[in-house]
Amino acid sequence: MWSPYYLIIFLHVKHPNKMKKTIIISGITLFLTLFFVNNSFSQQLESEFLYKITLLLDKPIDTGKSPFGIRIAYPIKGGIFEGPKMKGKVKPVGEDWLLKVDDVTNKLAVRLVLETEDGQLIACNYTGIVHNQPNEAAYWRITPTFETSSKQFDWLNYVLAVGKGSFQDGSVNYEVFAIK
Repeated sequence: MWSPYYLIIFLHVKHPNKMKKTIIISGITLFLTLFFVNNSFSQQLESEFLYKITLLLDKPIDTGKSPFGIRIAYPIKGGIFEGPKMKGKVKPVGEDWLLKVDDVTNKLAVRLVLETEDGQLIACNYTGIVHNQPNEAAYWRITPTFETSSKQFDWLNYVLAVGKGSFQDGSVNYEVFAIK
């Protein structure tokens, strides 16, 4: 396969006078490529704090071991959430479907409903992973998405979010961030 390097060698051997022009053109092409790739097409990922949420879970329902692992459903009893743009409660509907893959890894699949202080409903769906490492804090991350018919919170329909979680005092806690 031909590359620019072979072309430069070919021009140097066959046409020494064209070598300088080729190097200049190659240099300009390389500069423009690097400039546009690094500035125009790449984007920095930034995040914005959305809310902190506490979920209250009911007694687990162990559905048993399958070829994929042990599935445990935790019904959501309620909870609260609060952030700079939204605040409210977690409705007592939905479940946290945990899949215990092995002794240290759990996969999450959660559906819940948020209700803001002014009564707006927001469906929230997230998957995640909890990986418990010996002598370290658990790696607990989620990727929430949102659905709402609320005009006030319509912007959430177009947000990709990430969160980090913890278990404390019998409840599940997350800090959730919008990726901008």
